[in-house]
Amino acid sequence: MTRCPWVPAGQELYVQYHDQEWGVPSRDERHLFEMLKLEGAQAGLSWWTILQKRARYREVFHGFEPEKVAAMNDRALDALVRDPGIVRHQGKIAAVRRNARAWLSLREREGDVVTWLWSFVGGEPQVRRPGGLEELPTETPESRALSRALRKEGFTFVGPTTMHAFMQAVGMVEEHTTDCFRMAELAASR
Repeated sequence: MTRCPWVPAGQELYVQYHDQEWGVPSRDERHLFEMLKLEGAQAGLSWWTILQKRARYREVFHGFEPEKVAAMNDRALDALVRDPGIVRHQGKIAAVRRNARAWLSLREREGDVVTWLWSFVGGEPQVRRPGGLEELPTETPESRALSRALRKEGFTFVGPTTMHAFMQAVGMVEEHTTDCFRMAELAASR
């Protein structure tokens, strides 16, 4: 079975993520918030690092429920800097709460954060068929627009490259390579 070339053979967690989640269109608000935060935590690191720490992130950040994360106090965030189960970067940890508060503010104003996010791709997945890794962009006009809009709303760790990775992860952009078995499966499910 051929997968996208970025999936390391033998790393079951990576294989499961690719085969079951990556590129699948998600309109689940909690999942979108989780992926926005995990992609921000990944900035400058490998996705493998984040995948291994994902369960602990879910635990310490209340299942990524924005209301609970927004209510976390400084003491709780300071304690997380010493938690080896997550990336211990003070700025990235503080950004989770800051972004939860921005998320809630955006929801209050827009009514539906999911529709707002998906509007950056016209409400439907953008399907691209790269032949290999060299054809995968690191950012796009859509990811730059989303990054600018999120920053304007008060979000941090949402640069255009991070937002492109987010858009790929949640299926706003489908970029499985042409030889990957998931390309045909996702096409059939549309």
